[in-house]
Amino acid sequence: MADGSLGEQLSCEYLQKQGFRIVERNWRGGHLEVDIIAEGPDGLHFVEVKSRTAPVAAPLEAQVNANKRRKLENAALKYLNHKHLEGTEVFFDIISVVYDGGKTTIGYYPQAWIPMYY
Repeated sequence: MADGSLGEQLSCEYLQKQGFRIVERNWRGGHLEVDIIAEGPDGLHFVEVKSRTAPVAAPLEAQVNANKRRKLENAALKYLNHKHLEGTEVFFDIISVVYDGGKTTIGYYPQAWIPMYY
């Protein structure tokens, strides 16, 4: 199993190189958690990070199922309410990190899904 904290660190570095500002890492609101919350020029991005060691049987972004998406959406609502950021433009992204020997591949999937109620 790949090191999730390394995957999150690499994801943060990737996002920063793309011009994002990391606002939170591993934000928790009760039983809900968001790996990375990043501010972009277009709004707040709630980012789920999936890290694995090759070989990977299925695309990592496909592992963010409907249940996980719903939990992330609820976490985002809780975060926005807690920080009084209602009305902020929100995006849900996925980053995949695959370790294959000495090579690391990062896949970024902005706006991986759009919730019905935002």
